[in-house]
Amino acid sequence: MRRVLLIFLSLLLALVGGSAAYAEDGFYVIPAIKGNYAPVPKTGQMQSYATGDDGDLHKGVASPTPRFTDNGNGTVTDNLTGLIWLKNANAFGMKTWADAMTTANGLKSGDAGTGLTDGSKAGDWRLPNVREFQSLLDYGRAFPALPENHPFTELQWGSYYWSSTTFATDTTYAFDVAIGGNAIMDPYDKTNPDDYVWCVRGGR
Repeated sequence: MRRVLLIFLSLLLALVGGSAAYAEDGFYVIPAIKGNYAPVPKTGQMQSYATGDDGDLHKGVASPTPRFTDNGNGTVTDNLTGLIWLKNANAFGMKTWADAMTTANGLKSGDAGTGLTDGSKAGDWRLPNVREFQSLLDYGRAFPALPENHPFTELQWGSYYWSSTTFATDTTYAFDVAIGGNAIMDPYDKTNPDDYVWCVRGGR
């Protein structure tokens, strides 16, 4: 009875987008649902320094062309991740982590100095988590470490940007990201008022 039930479930899930598999002993195993994975993008590094290194193999998902779409309303869509970024990468100056969180969460269309005319409301925007921030970085470039022909403005190359991700071993710190000479990620004291704010919306 159990085997009949497993076969039935496997066939049902296969019909709705899953894929059934069975072991060599003939017993069905739990089906894997198609599409539930997160492809890892290429880093952008092209120069190779050793056989089998990143610059040699170029593993990962290639960026689409164009990588970014300037929406003409103060926002930029990343066509690789689907995330929507504020085009102005310095609309708010330097802040503490708490103030950066508040600022990002309250951002809305029409706010002075942002260039936003997208109809967004407070609560639509947020501070990116550290992996979302890393998805922007091109590890083969510097000054800034962003993909070629990006449309962003007011980039702060020599400084760091807050992420929303707290440092696990000391929760008074959060990760911040630099896009200057090279792509750098560090934990930083949340009370320091000298990191910038770059907002994002969308994502899963």
